[in-house]
Amino acid sequence: METLELVKKAVAALEDKKADDVTVIDISGVSTIADYFIIANASNQNQLTAMQDAVDEAMYKEGVHAKQIEGNRSSTWILMDYQDVIVHLFSKEDRLFYDLERIWRDGKVIDIHGEK
Repeated sequence: METLELVKKAVAALEDKKADDVTVIDISGVSTIADYFIIANASNQNQLTAMQDAVDEAMYKEGVHAKQIEGNRSSTWILMDYQDVIVHLFSKEDRLFYDLERIWRDGKVIDIHGEK
């Protein structure tokens, strides 16, 4: 499956769990660690856990397994590494604090729903 299709599956899983402010950044031109970052935040710990489970299930259905997951059920930042796609799930406060969009501003924010 094409990487962008995997990104769309992960975003759909996040949106299904009512993730807040889902942002996709194409970092393929500025980094070798991945092609895309997906960043989203949750309003509470239960939602954060549900978002993690939903993304993992969606990727698993596509035959893609996490290379690594950092964070646990009580973390306020969960990083899910699927090789070319890295998913960052935050509490709202941590997302504002770490501000990955600013750090990775050289990447290109893409409208996943506008992509064909």
